Amino acid sequence: MPVDVHVVTPEREVWSGETPLLIARGVDGELGIMGGHMPILVQLAVGPLRITHDGTEDVIVVDGGFLHVATEDGVTRADVLATDAVPAAEVDVDASKRALEELRATDDGTDPEVALAIERAAVRAGLKV
Repeated sequence: MPVDVHVVTPEREVWSGETPLLIARGVDGELGIMGGHMPILVQLAVGPLRITHDGTEDVIVVDGGFLHVATEDGVTRADVLATDAVPAAEVDVDASKRALEELRATDDGTDPEVALAIERAAVRAGLKV
């Protein structure tokens, strides 16, 4: 039984379709969602969202938000309500590496916004697309 997945941000729908397996990174660790999953609401961490389908895997970088999963009448739906989400193929990995270096060079460890920007840049810089 597949999972009906919808990945959205306030600006746009980033991805929708069916998958046998959705892997997300929550603030308490990674979790996998398959058809028939119990209802759950998870706060998402900055990290990759992995969607398998048709023998391939789509990776979407998510900058926090929530994952809501519900199964009703035998249909499992996963809604990813992300602060920001970008398909890995659209990420400029080299620019992310440069941004990461610049952020680390200026970070004094006191600004949580800078720490979040470093985390976001590190995830994007580590992508293998």
